[in-house]
Amino acid sequence: MTVRGKLAKAPLRVDVGRRTQAKAPSAKSISGWAAAALGARAADAEIAVQIVTPAAIRRLNRDYRGKDTPTNVLSFPSTAPAGVVPRPLGDIVICPAVLAREAREQCKPERAHWAHLVIHGTLHLVGYDHEVEADAVRMERKEIAVLRRLGIPNPYRTP
Repeated sequence: MTVRGKLAKAPLRVDVGRRTQAKAPSAKSISGWAAAALGARAADAEIAVQIVTPAAIRRLNRDYRGKDTPTNVLSFPSTAPAGVVPRPLGDIVICPAVLAREAREQCKPERAHWAHLVIHGTLHLVGYDHEVEADAVRMERKEIAVLRRLGIPNPYRTP
């Protein structure tokens, strides 16, 4: 496809797989949140999102992070060679049961928490991290800015 004599870049491709019957937002919503997190980096990129049970995410968390407990979201950045199109950024795994419990405990709308965790997971795929304080501050600022553009309040403020 060409636009004004230049090759147009394809939009972000997000493949959503469901391994649970738990309630989750539409693939369109998940794709929109991921694209908002990536901005210009979304062009010609691809992400896989898996929606899983607490048991499944617990196994992944144990096997890859050494933490034998269910968690809300995990990210697995891709190490694909340069030049591959669409550019695979990696996989995000989300557990709706943990997410819903956290939203209730934190008095947040569940949909807002979904948006936050998709954005959080997506940012991990492109190098954001929170292992040291300076990186955590940088990542939180980015999350807050993206969420604000989507009309979602700061998730780090207590209600």
